[in-house]
Amino acid sequence: MDARLQRRVQRYGWERAADDYARHWHGPLAGLHGELLALAAPAPGEAVLDVACGAGVVSVAAASAVGSAGRVLGVDLAQAMVQAARQRARSLGLGHAEFARMDAEQLALPDASFDVVLCALGLMYVPDPDAALRELHRVLRPGGRAALAVWGERARCGWAPLFGIVDAEIRSDVCPLFFGLGQGDALARRCAAAGLQVTAQRRRSDCLDYADADEACAAAFASGPVTLAWSRFDATVRERVQARYLEAIEPAREGRGYRVAAEYLIVAAQRWPA
Repeated sequence: MDARLQRRVQRYGWERAADDYARHWHGPLAGLHGELLALAAPAPGEAVLDVACGAGVVSVAAASAVGSAGRVLGVDLAQAMVQAARQRARSLGLGHAEFARMDAEQLALPDASFDVVLCALGLMYVPDPDAALRELHRVLRPGGRAALAVWGERARCGWAPLFGIVDAEIRSDVCPLFFGLGQGDALARRCAAAGLQVTAQRRRSDCLDYADADEACAAAFASGPVTLAWSRFDATVRERVQARYLEAIEPAREGRGYRVAAEYLIVAAQRWPA
């Protein structure tokens, strides 16, 4: 897929997902976000960059950790996500957390300007993740730390059939290599190639909990990676893809609710000191 087209698909898809993303994903991802932040350990007074910050939940947690003597910058390709993150920080009185629309592959930021770089479930959507990792390395200060999370193995993510179901209706190409970074040590190898020293790698098994079928479908279609394709479906197609998705996650059903398996790969790395 042409990189420019992929960026457009990502940008406009997440613009549409912004209103519902926090409601459907912040709760299920809370454990991952907490582990990522614990691994990065942002300290008072440090400067933190949150790449692909979405609605800002990781950014504001980092802002609380570094305190008013520190600073946090969250960047995202979707302006609606940037606005949602900015509003979240403002509502919490975190004036030292700022947000800007920016491409992860071309960060308009000075060299060696951050102590910590975070990226929670963003690299899978980037057309050239190697370019993004080189940019993360560039903006880190010598000795600076990075903590990155991607989805894990496809077979361990119970919601993975979603992509095939949508692609059967319309060629979405939302993320051609979505699970590639979560296979084996793929992410660690790419970090090393970008100049980062990998200090830890761990897999986290979790469940995405939904109260009922409506909630499971809303998370999958209205506020996730296939939102742009979903917005183009008419009522008949929407009914069909929802039915197929619910059939695919039927093994995860518990009463009226669902506990859908999820796996994440988390990598911690460091820029070599000068």
